[in-house]
Amino acid sequence: MDRKKIYNPESREHVNERKIFGGNPTGIFELNNIKYQWAYNLWEVMLNNTWFPKEVDMTRDVSDYKHLTETEKAAYDKALAQLIFMDSLQTNNLIDNVNPYITSPEINLILVRQSFEEALHSQSYAVMVDSISQNSAEIYELWRRDMMLKSKNDAIAAVYDRLAKEPTDRNFVLACFANQILEGIYFYSGFAYIYTLARSGKMLGSAQMIRFIQRDEVTHLALFKNMINTLKRERGDLFTADLEAEVYEMFKKAVELEVGWGQYITQGQILGLTNDIVRQYIQYLADDRLKGVGMKPLYNVEHPIKWVDDFARFNDQKSNFFESTVTNYSKGSLSFDDDF
Repeated sequence: MDRKKIYNPESREHVNERKIFGGNPTGIFELNNIKYQWAYNLWEVMLNNTWFPKEVDMTRDVSDYKHLTETEKAAYDKALAQLIFMDSLQTNNLIDNVNPYITSPEINLILVRQSFEEALHSQSYAVMVDSISQNSAEIYELWRRDMMLKSKNDAIAAVYDRLAKEPTDRNFVLACFANQILEGIYFYSGFAYIYTLARSGKMLGSAQMIRFIQRDEVTHLALFKNMINTLKRERGDLFTADLEAEVYEMFKKAVELEVGWGQYITQGQILGLTNDIVRQYIQYLADDRLKGVGMKPLYNVEHPIKWVDDFARFNDQKSNFFESTVTNYSKGSLSFDDDF
């Protein structure tokens, strides 16, 4: 694969000739004439979902954190450390590793927006860490010191490294599936631990922050789901039986990795998250992501903690679900129907 030219006046590419990658764009964002309408629709949703981390009230969490059990504190810290790593990775991955090969301006647009949102999430975690921790460096150093976390991070980063080292059509498609895993399994699993604490009345500000972050993640999932499904139509030659087998193997490894991590941080002592539920929830997430791109599920399990989805949604009312002070973000909505 070749990186796109940022200025290409010799191009005479017609809008109908545009491609997700491998096209010949001029470099001009002519957004009154677009090919992928779903991308522009998604752009507008992302704009409407704009929010700012420092406006989420974390006051009560300071006291709540002091009264968590040691297991709850450890799970909170480790879940937060994992989220910090993933948003850091994704911010750089999108800008440096994915967007340079995208030759559709409307998709370039939303990838830049997604990268901004990933950076915003990093700020969100900084607000959360600064609010509850007497030593912020402890949480920010967990990715180095906790070997379980480091091994998981190494496995996640390796998939993106492959595209960086060998930018081929096949590796690009695999990176799209890796994004589905990152955004739709790893992140959602991490969010569930925070919601579980909030369900018992603890760390409500943190859960409110995560709700805003998860609303963004719904659009990120939609982006790569639509990219994969569009590539299936336009580049069906890439979706071979061999590639499908590799994708299934990626999902199986991701599930085992996340199940191991989830059971490690909860230790069977976080109310509502037994080892069996952790496994089943992650398997359910994997199946749901696979079905979204037209692939058969691997596990065929039911959603074991449906309350998580209800907990994550925004109400239409201006007063928010957690009775904090953030009341003016009704213009965007969280939907689990990510078709655009």
